[in-house]
Amino acid sequence: MKLPVYAYGTPELRKVTKDIESDYPDLEQLISDMFETMHSAEGVGLAAPQVGKLIRLFLVDARIYGEDYEDLKDFKKVFINARILEKWSDEVLETEGCLSIPKIHEDVYRSDSIRIKYMDEDFTEHEVVFEGMAARIIQHEYDHLGGILFTDKLSPLKRRLIRGKLKDISIGKVNVDYKMIFPKKK
Repeated sequence: MKLPVYAYGTPELRKVTKDIESDYPDLEQLISDMFETMHSAEGVGLAAPQVGKLIRLFLVDARIYGEDYEDLKDFKKVFINARILEKWSDEVLETEGCLSIPKIHEDVYRSDSIRIKYMDEDFTEHEVVFEGMAARIIQHEYDHLGGILFTDKLSPLKRRLIRGKLKDISIGKVNVDYKMIFPKKK
């Protein structure tokens, strides 16, 4: 089932999430619904707060980038109770977007290498190093778990320049091909 994506300005997007246990109600269905939602919106990642769930869960399906990035050819993962343990290497500037902030794409600096500890959908624990585009996508989704949006990483000038567009998104003045919940829609 496709879930509505919470738009910029929705309070849930600014809240810190909580760890979950393996008995979290209907977790398998939630993960399935999140993948369906993400795919229908043509995204490569989706975090639980973006669908109104304040839990430490995000998923990534970056296989669409497989032609350009060999390491993403089969990259489809679920991250539960994730913790980034370490970031290193140079920060790299790349353009990012977000399903909760449609039609806005801006350049963001992120570490090119991370080490993360997480559980998969079977609650098997992993500790893995990710680099390049995989590290970028994971950091973007991970930020959602702490109430951080990619626009928070922009310079004050850039944020001022997009303020009007962000306000329009929050009141529903944006055209998307997926369901959204707008916090200030009249």
